[in-house]
Amino acid sequence: MYAVIRTGGKQYKVQEDQVLKVEKLEGTEGSEIEFNDVLLYSDGETLTLGAPQIENASVKAFIVEQGRSKKQLVFKYKRRKGYRKMRGHRQHYTEIRINSISA
Repeated sequence: MYAVIRTGGKQYKVQEDQVLKVEKLEGTEGSEIEFNDVLLYSDGETLTLGAPQIENASVKAFIVEQGRSKKQLVFKYKRRKGYRKMRGHRQHYTEIRINSISA
């Protein structure tokens, strides 16, 4: 059984007991969250496709961790001009564990 959900402008294929990192969501560690934007649902035999989303379908998960990823370096450089600029960026993320998928 799996489903495709949309959160943070991205789509994720999820299964029960799966742990994944998504864009930052509101909530504290240990709290439950529900995704109602389910685009596709499969129970192994039948495939249900939403147009654009499936009515009365939801994916429940709980928040494992709120964190920040490793630093990504952004380096700008123009040759022969003496121009160099170094910046860093750390993206916020939420790590979730999928509890149940219902359609």
